[in-house]
Amino acid sequence: MTDLRTHAAEIADQFSDHLDVSADEVEERLESLVTEYRVPVDEARRSVVNSYLDEAGIERDELAGGGGNEQTLLNDIDEDEMWVDVRAKVVELWEPRSESVAQVGLLGDDSGRMKFVSFTTSELPELEEGKSYALGNVVTDEYQGNFSVKLNRTTSITELDEEIEVGDDSTSVEGALVDIQSGSGLIKRCPEEGCTRVLQNGRCSEHGSVDGEFDLRIKAVVDDGDEVHEVIFNREMTEELTGIELDEAKQMAMDALDTTIVEEEMRGDLVGFYYRVTGPTLGRYVLANEVERLREPADAEELLIKARSM
Repeated sequence: MTDLRTHAAEIADQFSDHLDVSADEVEERLESLVTEYRVPVDEARRSVVNSYLDEAGIERDELAGGGGNEQTLLNDIDEDEMWVDVRAKVVELWEPRSESVAQVGLLGDDSGRMKFVSFTTSELPELEEGKSYALGNVVTDEYQGNFSVKLNRTTSITELDEEIEVGDDSTSVEGALVDIQSGSGLIKRCPEEGCTRVLQNGRCSEHGSVDGEFDLRIKAVVDDGDEVHEVIFNREMTEELTGIELDEAKQMAMDALDTTIVEEEMRGDLVGFYYRVTGPTLGRYVLANEVERLREPADAEELLIKARSM
């Protein structure tokens, strides 16, 4: 069975209770996107699934999960839109950005850590930080190589008497901050439920043109002398590092009629200084949980040239 045929059969099975759709029809739509429009297979699958969701008038979490899911370690999750069972500890909870999100944070097991999202419409019991749970029928999601799990209305939640040991996948990076990448500063994210994608020219790669919600982040490059590391600072860490809060950043952009003024302000304050950054790794990124400025700045231009030559 070809890769597209496999995807088509799985999609047709998912919608079997909602639409009269055959694997042949699904494969034809996938084939058109992949061969005619050069859409990557994962994006083509996502597009077709979203189209059928609209046609059926249902939410993603109403799709059949399949039942009899495999017990999966977080670090073994490497495929999008799979239904799995996990046993994990709630390592950290974050403040949701949207009213549609009930909870968001990090789960952990002995293989590592992974972001999770629980939606308001799913009406699930709230998870408590520090407690361990068996979570049945969660669905995997992928964005730019980073995986997460989504809890939905079919998810079962059982608190465990035992405490799940969380593998230490945190990293400590110490070096010069040599660059702030594009997409830093004042950004807009997609407001659709469960989507945190950063908008490009007012468009979400999955949901098209939307009215975004403002957020702050920094995508930094830190050179430790031997290799470079990509580090992401979320809104909380960005505000702590720069002293610029979201409302102040929005006012700066409004006064200048240009959102890039915020990124440039941060660049001038941060690049060239030495930092110690600690946090978990997700994909190729270190997610900053702690940051400390160490000493006076170095020659930022020289360090950047060195970093880009590696």
